[in-house]
Amino acid sequence: MDHSSSPLKIAHVMAGAAHGGAELFYERLCIAQHQQGLSILPIIRNNEERKKKLKAAGLSPIMLPFGGFLDWRTHKEMRQSLEKFAPNVAIAWMNRAASFMPKGDWISVGRLGGFYDLKYYKNCDHLVGNTHGIVQWLIEQGWPKDRVHYVPNFAREFPQVTPKKPDFIPKDKPFLLALGRLHPNKGFDVLIKAMSHVKNAHLLIAGEGPERENLEKIIRILNLTERVHMPGWIEDISSVLAASDILICSSRHEPLGNVVLEGFAAKRPVVAMASQGPMELIANQEDGLLTPMEDVSAIAEAINKVLDDKDFADKIRLAGRKKFENEYCKNIVLNKWLDFLSQVRKI
Repeated sequence: MDHSSSPLKIAHVMAGAAHGGAELFYERLCIAQHQQGLSILPIIRNNEERKKKLKAAGLSPIMLPFGGFLDWRTHKEMRQSLEKFAPNVAIAWMNRAASFMPKGDWISVGRLGGFYDLKYYKNCDHLVGNTHGIVQWLIEQGWPKDRVHYVPNFAREFPQVTPKKPDFIPKDKPFLLALGRLHPNKGFDVLIKAMSHVKNAHLLIAGEGPERENLEKIIRILNLTERVHMPGWIEDISSVLAASDILICSSRHEPLGNVVLEGFAAKRPVVAMASQGPMELIANQEDGLLTPMEDVSAIAEAINKVLDDKDFADKIRLAGRKKFENEYCKNIVLNKWLDFLSQVRKI
């Protein structure tokens, strides 16, 4: 496709939380598109850490409060920033950013990573979903098919690092890893209960959130305090992920499942509950294992199968890596984004 001789000017608007899969991918995409040669303006909710990360990559982010609907400062300064930058395309990431998106001399795009309330996207010309399931749902909600688009996420490419188990996990014991916010949607309660049926293995849940107290209570009741560990967020997960025997996605609600893609990228066997995203990403028994929702014994059985059968574990982890390289690596996804932006751009 002809992407035009002038570089695309893209504004990415993110009003999300300090941590989260969408927020991490937002940062990666802004930086990658900047490195690709596009002119990128990040507009973000007040977050010094995110600002520092984007500035270190050569970007000039604008921070705004993104408060309630009557936050007139954000409305005013966002419009001024967009008019000054004059993007071809302005992309609103999720509901809050979309609710502040003004109409202007640019194409407005709402980027959805879930089944969100579409009342927030009334100023958007196009919608992008990062799964086929979301795209189909958007069409079912009445959005014109020619203004709904599928563009996937790319996963982090993990460097060749020395695998390193955390000091609190014995070197001679199987090591299971789960990543994500401690929230009911992530299903960590089901995973912890399954650990009663997985002998000798240790589980590390890397994340923080409102479910901590409840999860710690389950761990105590099941006498799993020696084998289930919740140290909080781990800033650099590379060496820990490389040391894991299985990466587990136990989410009961997961529109995509970035963690599955990260498992594929890092060449780890992936076990996941069959929520929306993992079902789209994983070919069961081929490049990962899917288990029925809320089924404690099924998750335990899947984990034990991978731990007990090295040939099977090798088969699914290598197949997952191949799928990552063919569909979800950075260059392939960046080109899909470039094709989409060039198709809808304001000339």
